[in-house]
Amino acid sequence: MSTPYLGAARIGSLLRAHGLTPKKTLGQNFVIDPNTIRKVIDTARIQPNDHVLEIGAGCGSLTVALADAARRVTALEVDQALIGVLHDVLDASNVTVLHADALVADLGAFGATKLIANLPYNIAATVVLRALEIAPEISVLTVMTQREVGERLAAGPGSKTYGQTSVMTAFFGTARIAGVVSRNAFFPVPRVDSVIVEITRRDRPTDVDRDKLFRVIKASFSQRRKTIRNALAAVAGSTEEAEAALQAAGVDPGVRAEELELESFVAIAEKLG
Repeated sequence: MSTPYLGAARIGSLLRAHGLTPKKTLGQNFVIDPNTIRKVIDTARIQPNDHVLEIGAGCGSLTVALADAARRVTALEVDQALIGVLHDVLDASNVTVLHADALVADLGAFGATKLIANLPYNIAATVVLRALEIAPEISVLTVMTQREVGERLAAGPGSKTYGQTSVMTAFFGTARIAGVVSRNAFFPVPRVDSVIVEITRRDRPTDVDRDKLFRVIKASFSQRRKTIRNALAAVAGSTEEAEAALQAAGVDPGVRAEELELESFVAIAEKLG
């Protein structure tokens, strides 16, 4: 990778030149560590013909490396003030920088085949699930976010971090923690460590209505201390109807949601009226 990396000194200089400081309200912590950038690129398995959608371009730390590795990069940045910084940094004809909010933009409209993002913890899961839902042509998502959020995305049944986000992510693809990122890999230094999460899309695992399935998943985890029978009573209409559906699905009505894998929720959704 021949493109030079942007270290803390360079990013600090760019921000000062534009009269800017990192905004805590937007969770701005810019990646500065070349090893971390290499790890992200390697994890995403970027190929020369890929069109990469980058969310949270920031000051361009990842963008310059992506421009060197991919055929095309569409870089989204929600902070209008950073667009000028990005134009200063980027000198590549294959990069398009857009001022856009990933929470409202049509992420499927760009024709990207892979997604890379550096996301603050408060929107990370929402953005990931939104991209999985509305951008089916994106085959691999590689996301840096706070460790707790990343572990929630990739968690399996029985773990403390397993919840509705984990199951909904599993509906779309296979998620794994590809690496731990030290807080010192960012400028400014955050208070927590981060992880790199890789999500590889898979074929739709069921023909059951997705909205119905997700209602079942959300209801199941709405009160974690309840058994699955009691948690689903409102969705089913009564505790008795919930129990009947669970028994028909081959699920023990006395278990809790965090003990069940995706396939069990699919079976439940299929049996609920």
